Amino acid sequence: MSYLDNGEIRLGADLSIGGAVTYLSDAKKPDNLINSFDWGRQVQMSFYSGPVPFQPEGSKLAPEWKGLGWNPIQSGDHFHHGSKVIEHDNDGKTLRVKCIPMIWPLDNIAAECTFESIYRLKGRTVEVTCRLNNQRADKTQYAGRDQELPAVYTNGPWYKLVTYMGDKPFTNAPPTVVVDKNDGKGWPWRRFYAPEHWTALLNKDDSGVGVFNAQSYRVSGGFAGVKGSGGPKDGPTGYASPLAQEILDHNIVYEYRYVLIVGSLQEIRAYAYQHAPRPAPPNWNFTRDRQHWIVENTVDEGWPINGELRVPFAPKGAAMLSPVTFWRAEEAPKLYLNAAFETAASEVQIAVEPFAEQEARDWPQWGEGSQRPPKTQLAPVRVPIIGDGVYRTYEVDLSKLENYRGAMVRLKVLLPAGQGKAKVRAVGFAKPD
Repeated sequence: MSYLDNGEIRLGADLSIGGAVTYLSDAKKPDNLINSFDWGRQVQMSFYSGPVPFQPEGSKLAPEWKGLGWNPIQSGDHFHHGSKVIEHDNDGKTLRVKCIPMIWPLDNIAAECTFESIYRLKGRTVEVTCRLNNQRADKTQYAGRDQELPAVYTNGPWYKLVTYMGDKPFTNAPPTVVVDKNDGKGWPWRRFYAPEHWTALLNKDDSGVGVFNAQSYRVSGGFAGVKGSGGPKDGPTGYASPLAQEILDHNIVYEYRYVLIVGSLQEIRAYAYQHAPRPAPPNWNFTRDRQHWIVENTVDEGWPINGELRVPFAPKGAAMLSPVTFWRAEEAPKLYLNAAFETAASEVQIAVEPFAEQEARDWPQWGEGSQRPPKTQLAPVRVPIIGDGVYRTYEVDLSKLENYRGAMVRLKVLLPAGQGKAKVRAVGFAKPD
């Protein structure tokens, strides 16, 4: 174990399982919050990509996990082989660890990548930076998938899952109890919209741990087992994971940050209010990365990203999808697309997804009740383009869209079917200079 303790909270990373967090407590009340029943729990890095299933020649695959595909995790695999730490440093203020993760569904197969985690304590919080360094021999670009940023598992007493799930974030509107002790919910895991960027796992006194990721608007979470009791090696566990859809190229360097907050519900939400960006019309500039955008029915030209996204068209029509986010239509009447198109086609289309039933409530991820209604999408706006490969800024008046009002959560650029390519430097609601 490698520990940090600032007199307010205490954090422990287990160096026998990749430096995943297996201990977190109030320094004066040493009740460990973190569950370690198996090596798929803890607080740890976990990523997903193709193929599905992922089973290299000669390897053994756990059939119950075959649907996960390529899934390196920080702690170890389903067959009890721990991830190997290759670098570790702890100066009492900062704990750094680098490991070679294992593929969770496979028996003793190390992933072709490394994970890095940097932990720092600040007051009653743990500030964490994580980095994936991919080195896969398989150069296929697989579709963007939900990533756990990170996965957080608590012990049985911390069963109550709380966030804010409405369309009025940062207004002190009442929080949402997603899972409570006697509501019959929790497993299968729930999926929900969290526009204030925080989720808490709390005990009967509304105290526990919160996870904050300023880039994430969706969360997977719940509780498995009997709520209210159990320690680190017992089965009952709470779960919360900020999500983002990402394409993980064979050679990508992918970094994210999150914060763990030890305290009351009020303290956890107050931290988010102090540190989260306030809702505003979004702007995405593709200078060095995808800005959490993904593509459908095509593949882009891959990592590294140097100033633009390059997206080939497809026979049945391709699309570029923004990350799930939040803005108010009344504050964002016009969208600007800085792009160059190489095509004989004369237009692209812009579609917008409003806050709707899928965001207004939580949903089980599988099983009974998991069938969600079709995602609401406003009728697309047709945008005339010039297909000569020259960069231009296209202005799109979204205010002309019927029902473009209130909260909006996602943007799509619908590309024409056939031959061609889009090169995109920026998309957003700020008019370029």
